[in-house]
Amino acid sequence: MKNIVTGGCGFIGSHLTDALLDRGEKVTVIDNCSVGNAKNLAHHQDNKNLSIIIDDIANRSLMRSLIDEETKVFHLAALADIVPSVQDPQKYFHSNVDGTLSVLEACRQNGVKRITYVASSSCYGLAETLPTPENAPIQPMYPYALTKYLGEEMVMHWSSLYKFPALSLRFFNIYGPRARTSGTYGAVFGVFLAQLNAGKPLTIVGDGTQTRDFTYVSDAVSALLAASDSDASRECLNVGSDNPVSINRLVELLGATETVFIPKRPGEPDCTFADTSKIKDVLNWTSSVSFEEGVANMLTHIDDWKDAPVWTTSTIQTATENWFKYLG
Repeated sequence: MKNIVTGGCGFIGSHLTDALLDRGEKVTVIDNCSVGNAKNLAHHQDNKNLSIIIDDIANRSLMRSLIDEETKVFHLAALADIVPSVQDPQKYFHSNVDGTLSVLEACRQNGVKRITYVASSSCYGLAETLPTPENAPIQPMYPYALTKYLGEEMVMHWSSLYKFPALSLRFFNIYGPRARTSGTYGAVFGVFLAQLNAGKPLTIVGDGTQTRDFTYVSDAVSALLAASDSDASRECLNVGSDNPVSINRLVELLGATETVFIPKRPGEPDCTFADTSKIKDVLNWTSSVSFEEGVANMLTHIDDWKDAPVWTTSTIQTATENWFKYLG
């Protein structure tokens, strides 16, 4: 099987690439490495089934040269995080919207066997229904969430109009080894593990009682494979763990002895919780890694965060200034 993985040098993309290669399939990774890192795939350097192209998916001639009617496309390439999307929305539209258009146009012009798009649960904003079903109101609150949702809408539209199969998976709070360790202030696991590794206090937002639908990366990968192997099309499906966990519980499992509380941020939900009944029905998929098991595995990889930024209350306050300014 011929597979294209956009963003394959990134966190989830590299784990997906591992799984595809383990199945004996051929994989071509396209990644500009603005977020991902080629070292995430260094252990496959002698694998003849893997090709890595360091380039931008917005390069339309490149995408047309790679995709044909025998290709399965996994489209993961995107810019993430709230703060930088507020600061530079144009950059996010280029990556997440123009980039998706480039991929879809290659699929339209050359044919494609199937495309699986990675969407974001951030499209629900401050969800009014918990657990949140796929037909809940869409209310993106910042450019990252908007651009990921626009990408999903484009995938569904191109699939319907140009008659090629597509599924979109709305990921909830994916975590695991290789999560990004550098760059802009971001997800809680990266922040906490870098602080823990450096012997610094963990910075808890609000009172820590907020809950997140943390979903281990191997479960995300199994959902992607199930989507690609299925005959279903033109569906948007939540991917979650069925078990929201509080930030305080995460701190407990990490064994942290020193913490500091920082102000609650506007535009952040008190709870993320995926209704996964649809994906169970359509793909017969369910998560399998417990939160306790996942956190324990993360701790065995804690050295991966030894060179990551160690955030403090003052640097977080500076980094999130625009968060409060625009989302408050």
